[in-house]
Amino acid sequence: MKIFIEVPVWLGDTIMATPAVKNIISSYPKAKITIFGSFVATEIYKNFPHIEKIVIDESKKKGNRFLNLKKIASSLGSFDIAISFRRSFSSKFLLFFLKSEKKYSYHRLSREKIHLVKRYNDFINKSLHLNNSPMDLELFIPKKSYHGDKKLLGLNAGATYGSAKRWYPNEFASVATILSKDYDIVIFGGKNELDIAYDIEKILNQNGVNNYKNLAGKTSIKELCENISMLDLLVTNDSGPMHIASAYKIKTITIFGPTMELETNGWNNSNEIILRKPMKCAPCMKRECPLGHHECMKSIKASDVLEKV
Repeated sequence: MKIFIEVPVWLGDTIMATPAVKNIISSYPKAKITIFGSFVATEIYKNFPHIEKIVIDESKKKGNRFLNLKKIASSLGSFDIAISFRRSFSSKFLLFFLKSEKKYSYHRLSREKIHLVKRYNDFINKSLHLNNSPMDLELFIPKKSYHGDKKLLGLNAGATYGSAKRWYPNEFASVATILSKDYDIVIFGGKNELDIAYDIEKILNQNGVNNYKNLAGKTSIKELCENISMLDLLVTNDSGPMHIASAYKIKTITIFGPTMELETNGWNNSNEIILRKPMKCAPCMKRECPLGHHECMKSIKASDVLEKV
């Protein structure tokens, strides 16, 4: 049996899909599986068992995207089952031209506010007539140990989805400054978040804190996972690194503003503390604050985080 799986684009979403993917693998243990998706997303599945092929979606790079998707579909051959965890038109277009006996495109089965891990798993159960419960997040990247004299604190001030999800660099730096006596510090961030990480680094230097590393834009996905696995504590926005921490059961303080913690908090991570302030306008689920004040994040202060620590 051959199974095609298109995984979600975003790092956090694709990690939240891992329990559903694991259930597909366990239900079809002899199947040859092809994973298709963005570079970031497919990196998560490189170490998964039973994955025969990984194909990076490069349809946006040159020429007409839909013509490129049609060519990709033709080049992949035939499958017994084709599954997409995405709801976009481009994904439906790809599935239409893919040769497969059975095709399933993700859609919400309920308007109830439930975790995205469960949504993904319910979609797979219904599509494939299974009855599997969603287990823990899984990365298949071994946990590493930190050998410093102090504990290790991670700061993740970025969030790829948009500025509305981002707490402020000066607040992250204030937390790190106070905790630097007991913790060495690691600053995380993607290549598009270098300015945020630099703002934190600049304030730490001004405060005389030098026991830190700024890894923003310097790690592969595998290295990011390994570095997060070593942490004693992560302070983070609702983002991909938060879900990596959940996979390793890292102690985490997650700052929520415009998004719904019931749907995207750290799945099965009993070590996570969610920090948010009640707002009539939140959660708005917008990339940028539509009202311009961003109070859902501004109202949260470093002292609130330190109290949780």
